[in-house]
Amino acid sequence: MALSASPKPTACLALADGTVFYGTGFGATGQTVAELCFNTAMTGYQEIMTDPSYAGQVVTFTFPHIGNVGVTPEDDETGDPVAAGMVVKWDPTTPSNWRSTQDLQSWLAARGRIAIGGIDTRRLTRAIRQQGAPHVALVHDPEGNFDVEALVAAAREFAGLEGMDLAKDVTCAQSYRWDEMRWAWPDGYTRQEAPKHKVVALDYGAKRNILRCLASAGCDVTVLPATSTAAEVLAHDPDGVFLSNGPGDPAATGEYAVPMIKEILETTELPVFGICLGHQMLALALGAKTVKMNHGHHGANHPVKDMDTGKVEITSMNHGFAVDAQSLPDGVLETHRSLFDGSNCGIRMADRPVYSVQHHPEASPGPQDSFYLFERFAEAMDVQKATA
Repeated sequence: MALSASPKPTACLALADGTVFYGTGFGATGQTVAELCFNTAMTGYQEIMTDPSYAGQVVTFTFPHIGNVGVTPEDDETGDPVAAGMVVKWDPTTPSNWRSTQDLQSWLAARGRIAIGGIDTRRLTRAIRQQGAPHVALVHDPEGNFDVEALVAAAREFAGLEGMDLAKDVTCAQSYRWDEMRWAWPDGYTRQEAPKHKVVALDYGAKRNILRCLASAGCDVTVLPATSTAAEVLAHDPDGVFLSNGPGDPAATGEYAVPMIKEILETTELPVFGICLGHQMLALALGAKTVKMNHGHHGANHPVKDMDTGKVEITSMNHGFAVDAQSLPDGVLETHRSLFDGSNCGIRMADRPVYSVQHHPEASPGPQDSFYLFERFAEAMDVQKATA
């Protein structure tokens, strides 16, 4: 149901530079401190809030109609929301969608996530673009009592995402099998009953729809925790290794992930495919560097050029770090590039089926232009098995 109008603000968003926004709180009550980013996608707010890559971040949605289609358990990318909070222009209205099972406000409240409505999100987005992703404190208090000085101080004390390993916080506790495929009308989610390839997926914050795409490409997927060793990966006798998306600083997660990836590359000829954080850590393992971006890329309309074919794909993105293309060593080629800012969006080894992309080809939410990357991974495993 729609939120009732209140003459007194019930939520407050305080930035580390002292800027303060007041609005209407919904979802859980309480306070959270995080980095603030904006997302330009027009759909998929539930998938965004449950994307593990958003750990440690409050998300500002530039599209005003957030909450209008409610939520459904089928659209969760992980068990519970991972983003720390939500900032929207308009208060959510009564949901209107045949798949909806719950309204956004109740869903957030039940899962302990704070949200604020009635914010000038255009002004906030411009500030993020110009000044970089700020540290913020977000509080929801139905009584409207705010200690603004304490909130600004809390925002200033937030350590930030640089140097922070968040993959350990969102990875699975133990290994599991995955065989659910992509949603398709009219049957919804179906099971992969005739897989051709055994894939080990390292879970640095894997989205369910990525695993579904692997299954839809003919893979029997075993998911392992982020801290798994090369020996644990190879014990499953995989045909290929997948490196998932995830949150935090790739250099921090790379402290334990990069040695594992290096060992896989040095001791096997297995195809390797990485997405987002997996892309960044593969680059680190190959000798490149990563950098923190000013405000990152978060949206479902990012044009990316395939450097081999010249084709332009419209992609979904969610990242605050990037691979420094100037640091790529000999034998590692840039395959994709952002047409927004020229940043690196893909690499591959020149002589082996080892590649990765910064964008999200699973398209949840977003366009499906890049699904072929999963099929390319499956084809690489076909070739590798035929020549082994």
